[in-house]
Amino acid sequence: MDMHPGTTETRDGTTTPGGGRLNGRGRSVLLGAGPLSIEDVVAIARHGARIDLDEAALEGVAASRRIVEALASDPEPHYGISTGFGALATTFIDPDRRAQLQASLVRSHAAGSGEPVESEVVRSLMTLRLSTLMTGRTGVRVDTVRAYVAMLNAGITPVVREYGSLGCSGDLAPLAHAALALMGEGEVVDAAGVCRPAGEALAAAGLTPVRLAEKEGLALINGTDGMLGMLALAVHDLRTLLQTADVAAAMSVEGLLGTDAVFAADLQALRPQAGQADSAANLRLMLDGSPIVASHRGPECTRVQDAYSLRCAPQVHGAARDTVAHAELVAGRELASAVDNPVLTVDGRVESNGNFHGAPVAYVLDFLAIVVADVASMSERRTDRFLDRSRSHGLPPFLAHEVGVDSGLMIAQYTAAGIVSELKRLAHPASVDSIPSSAMQEDHVSMGWAAARKLRRAIDGLGRVLAIEVMTAARGIELRAPLRPGTGTGAVVRRVRADVAGAGPDRFLSPEIEAVVALVQAGAVVEAATEAVGALR
Repeated sequence: MDMHPGTTETRDGTTTPGGGRLNGRGRSVLLGAGPLSIEDVVAIARHGARIDLDEAALEGVAASRRIVEALASDPEPHYGISTGFGALATTFIDPDRRAQLQASLVRSHAAGSGEPVESEVVRSLMTLRLSTLMTGRTGVRVDTVRAYVAMLNAGITPVVREYGSLGCSGDLAPLAHAALALMGEGEVVDAAGVCRPAGEALAAAGLTPVRLAEKEGLALINGTDGMLGMLALAVHDLRTLLQTADVAAAMSVEGLLGTDAVFAADLQALRPQAGQADSAANLRLMLDGSPIVASHRGPECTRVQDAYSLRCAPQVHGAARDTVAHAELVAGRELASAVDNPVLTVDGRVESNGNFHGAPVAYVLDFLAIVVADVASMSERRTDRFLDRSRSHGLPPFLAHEVGVDSGLMIAQYTAAGIVSELKRLAHPASVDSIPSSAMQEDHVSMGWAAARKLRRAIDGLGRVLAIEVMTAARGIELRAPLRPGTGTGAVVRRVRADVAGAGPDRFLSPEIEAVVALVQAGAVVEAATEAVGALR
């Protein structure tokens, strides 16, 4: 999908200016027939950006609705318009029962269970369903689209439960909970964070519940939007976390008296993997001019090779980067899709299809969980080296202040190890499983929602493991005094010290770990590094 900057490919293969873009103030996203970007999804889902609808795209929505209304009056049955659904697809529904049919579909499919999922997940799936509605390929009414966006813009978030989606036909149950709220039923969390009945929240916001018409129930629930929204959020977060992994690795190389020679550009070029080259470049930048690294660069250094967790960091981090790039490619294609069943084609046909199957998204969600586990595993190994006096090259055991009295960072490594163990379990792919449903009509499903849910937990764990490495490496670097760290690594140490004290007698450690976790998750570690040495790749 190669396009000129400033253009967006629509679902019919044409290009238009800015299908979805932040305005100059970063407070709204213009949504048209073209795809949203990952940044658009994050802005709306996580940061509450307002959605403005493109009027030209709404004309296309109205045109497709006219096709549906013509078919609704046809005595011949048309799936999803004048018939039942799924195993009942051949059952003709009389016109006076079709509004009830659509409402019954939504009510019966809003069958989730478990704790409510995060607000940003619900907002992302609603945003992406709205994006598909705006393609003009679903046959909904313009008023329904406006009501859906009004609910999002009012900060009303339907309560969507943890369990219920098999990832085919898309994320039916999660999307049905959102559609139920549009009808004024079910539970929502309002803009003030209060859980209340949907009808009350809509009324308080000056909004009117929607009475669904032909085809609209299907159009509101038949898509991969839940798993795709979580993929978009994951890609966004992993970009920063993988830069953080490079920063942490550089700090460990420095603090453990490792060599930067193995990161040389000509050595990396012998294996032209794109992610590896970028990761190695970051390590070189972070370690450039480091007095600690320079202190053992001469012929008096008898160490031949560093351990793999130091020497091979670009190879592992780079492979993770390449995996994220592949996931971003798949996400981009899915963001440019119009997923519904049946769907209105560009030439006006209404056709059943299988585009709702979540396999493309589910596979990359599982792939990302694998690389998250591996990057975290390597990070934990570097942390452990700092704490072992036989491998830390002169540092006190466990980086303790008073050996024998203090435990130092011993149990912080336990925490990292426990998280890494869980990440390995979370790396087991969800997408290899399938349980038939709907009287064997839906006899193979993707489990993409489950893959996305476990990836979110895995990404949280990766941030915590990296934070413990940053915290440990910062203390190790300081214990190399009077030798000084490099410009980039030193800047990160200072940023950590702004929130967390340095070495000393044992203290309550959990709040300090959480403080560094917050820095990592907010991107503050990367920000400190880039302010000192320039942009990281």
